Amino acid sequence: MRPRACCVVAHPDDETIFVGGTLAMLADEGFEVHIVSATRGEGGERGDPPLVTQEGLGAWRERELRCAAHALGAHGVHFLGYVDPPIGADGRLFAYTEDLTELSQRLVRLLTDLNPILILTHGSDGEYGHPAHVVTHRGVLAAHERIRQRGLRPHLYTFSAAIPGCSDPAFNEADPADVVVDVTPWMRAKAAAAECHRTQHALFFRFHPDASDVLDLLRTQESLHRMYPPDGPDLPVLLQHRAIWFECG
Repeated sequence: MRPRACCVVAHPDDETIFVGGTLAMLADEGFEVHIVSATRGEGGERGDPPLVTQEGLGAWRERELRCAAHALGAHGVHFLGYVDPPIGADGRLFAYTEDLTELSQRLVRLLTDLNPILILTHGSDGEYGHPAHVVTHRGVLAAHERIRQRGLRPHLYTFSAAIPGCSDPAFNEADPADVVVDVTPWMRAKAAAAECHRTQHALFFRFHPDASDVLDLLRTQESLHRMYPPDGPDLPVLLQHRAIWFECG
């Protein structure tokens, strides 16, 4: 039986932008990769010009995630069944739930069934402060504690960890990087996955106005903060592809 890795995110596209290269690497290294999205991204952007109605956005973005998962070599895609709230008129972002108990229960059921040896999820700051990312982080931590009580001990890492000497608005400054993975060999897969998320392309390029294409806006290094085990060791497959220098910018 192949070892399993599980990436838990708030929305479709988070898996690709933050950790797509690592997921593709894990798949190439023989892992059975599963992507878990709390929502279908129903409240997000529809493309510019719009590709779909607001009512049809959830189903559309589910297809985008399945397309991206295929590009990354993932084995399974799962949804927790939450509805993504629409963006506020002032651009304000919202969490999809405030009930951490229910969220952690849904995750416990799924994680117990999948029994991964590695879990990846959002950082403690929600990357750029997105409330849905923060609640996902907290829900995963609560679920991880509960499955440990059942005897499961998966490694737990958060992504977009802070790299020493580097500045990035998406870094979780409270989460120092323990491992920075060089995903250069998997950039073609990561770019193909990003191409799948067509409704989000306008958003991607607003964050990276100098990018000339999708590949240009994607990081070739993905930084991870180890939450469990707190004192190590790191998972060997991550160390095997550890970057020997840091890329800032």
